[in-house]
Amino acid sequence: MGHDGDGAGHRDGESHKEQSSPHHKSSLKRKNRPHGLRNRKRKSILSLQPESSMSIQTLRPDLASTLTSCTRRHKKQHDFTHRREGRKRRKAARVQCHREWTYSDHIGSNYRDKVVIVSYNILGVENATKHPELYSGVSPKYLDWQRRKKLLCKEVKSYQPSIMCFQEVDRFDDLNEVLGKDGFRGLHKARSGEAHDGCAIFWKADLFTLLHEENIEFQRFGLRNNVAQFCVLKMNQALPKADASGSPSGSASRSLLVGNIHVLYNPKRGDVKVGQMRIFLEKANELSQKWGRLPVVLSGDLNSLPQSAIYQFLASCKLHIHQHDRRHVSGQIFSSAYSEFLSRDNHFIRWTDEELMLATGSKRGTLRHQLKLCSAYAGVPGSSQVRDRHGEPLATSYHRLFSGTVDYIWHTSNLVPVKVLETLPMPKLKNTGCLPSKEWGSDHLALVCELAFTEETDHDTSPSNHS
Repeated sequence: MGHDGDGAGHRDGESHKEQSSPHHKSSLKRKNRPHGLRNRKRKSILSLQPESSMSIQTLRPDLASTLTSCTRRHKKQHDFTHRREGRKRRKAARVQCHREWTYSDHIGSNYRDKVVIVSYNILGVENATKHPELYSGVSPKYLDWQRRKKLLCKEVKSYQPSIMCFQEVDRFDDLNEVLGKDGFRGLHKARSGEAHDGCAIFWKADLFTLLHEENIEFQRFGLRNNVAQFCVLKMNQALPKADASGSPSGSASRSLLVGNIHVLYNPKRGDVKVGQMRIFLEKANELSQKWGRLPVVLSGDLNSLPQSAIYQFLASCKLHIHQHDRRHVSGQIFSSAYSEFLSRDNHFIRWTDEELMLATGSKRGTLRHQLKLCSAYAGVPGSSQVRDRHGEPLATSYHRLFSGTVDYIWHTSNLVPVKVLETLPMPKLKNTGCLPSKEWGSDHLALVCELAFTEETDHDTSPSNHS
């Protein structure tokens, strides 16, 4: 600041000298210039002026007010046109960022019981503050929590959700206050350790009754400070149940188990990531069986890409640990060369006994889970403009250092996807610069799907074990 001030003063002094001396010389030159030369130069200058400028100089005094009035009307019309074009551009920008629903073949089926599920990493306030390198291209006002809170709540309510699963929640009371006014109830589980963010599940209170809740603190298993949560939710409305003849007989009530998780980010700790997913899936299966083989919905930020071993573990029910380097289990590192890396059998780093214990709970090399899971997005065919070869979105997270898919909604086979909300095509996503942005309140995009209960779903929701 001081240096700039001194520099300005120095320039001001030089400017004063330049203004006095040249002015005096130019006046002497004009006096000594021949009269004819001055007239020729003046004519040439006038000839270069636009017609409108010259005509104004020759206007009669009585037309001056008319010109002023026309000028004002023209300015008003210009301002109106400018505002109208501005509205068109803003509307076009909103349309550009609009997300479309894609429907499955199940849309024509007679499914009466359907729920809309949202999974959303909403970007924790502390995380946005502690990692400025991820948001260097984002305007500070787009990172402001008060603004983001309103934008996020407005967005999710527009999806008319039945159940919402949020990750990176460190302002639960704020969300609970806003969403509570719209009839949602919620539960929050904060991470253990120094971090304050966690997971939250909200459900529409007039649609569901909470029967059971349970949480997982992975620290208790030596698997870092991440958490997961489960809710058993029962539909409030009793629906007609058809007997063998097809006639309504009595009533049936639907229930489902909802799980929400935010897996460890660290790409190199595949042992921890696999261990967290193992315990999460085991608990989900246990609760489903306990409450009468409930349909299961599992959602969250898995910090794993669709081409990863963790994704394949979820989809195929098994994982051969020794076939993968723990640094590449989530596919976050060298994802473009991941397939080539897998073909080099002799280049894998050996798992230590401690790493095997964290990942599998024992020293065995093969891991299995009992749930038959399907990805909601992969179950609804979509365009290559927004989907990858696995059927997953091309990107669910986008900031300065990362663009890709890490968020998912999985479900058991007694639920079928009716529709999913597509994410943004990559060109449109990149046009935002990076997230959060004016239109989106997080560095992730919400996943939204509508799931329907199949007719063979068991309606018995009494826990088989009351202990």
